[in-house]
Amino acid sequence: MRAKCFENEVLRMATTTSTKDSGLLDILNPAFEQKTGATIRMLSKGTGGAIKSAINKEVDLIFVHWRTEEDKFITDGYGVNRRDVMFNDFIITGPKDDPARVSGLSNAVEALVKIKECGEVGKTKFFSRGDRSGTHSEELNFWQIAEVKPALLGRGDWYVSTGKGMGETLNETNEAKGYTLTDRGTWLKKRMLWPI
Repeated sequence: MRAKCFENEVLRMATTTSTKDSGLLDILNPAFEQKTGATIRMLSKGTGGAIKSAINKEVDLIFVHWRTEEDKFITDGYGVNRRDVMFNDFIITGPKDDPARVSGLSNAVEALVKIKECGEVGKTKFFSRGDRSGTHSEELNFWQIAEVKPALLGRGDWYVSTGKGMGETLNETNEAKGYTLTDRGTWLKKRMLWPI
């Protein structure tokens, strides 16, 4: 075993709620602490919040997933040594009865449009994190491709902005039997809704 190089030091880390909710850090953090002797203090936020914590020097390390914001963070001189650490992707999840009939579609934009149409007639709801996270950014990108203006999304009862992390948003989506865009890692941990 290697000598503990950070004995009694504290590493302050901000991570996305998706990374935390996936359970990955439940495995990585204890192994890192045992190997190095350091203690990890973790904040869980959306990517935008995690990056802001680093800019404000509240943390030493961030785990995030919003490449354009990551690159800007490095270019602006706030960080060094950006690395790809893991892979995750996004899926749309929803209820087993699938009122929007999007199961099996391979095009996320087409699926979101169908969910919107179904929601506008009161048959379902879409739950957005609405928290300036990487997942929320990806969702807004899909709506833009679908030519649905983000300002119009909040005008109907079918679109719910939770302002919460991925785990909590999945919980709300499941309770309402609605749809959401989620990262696969958090969904695999929870597995309460069907992947569409």
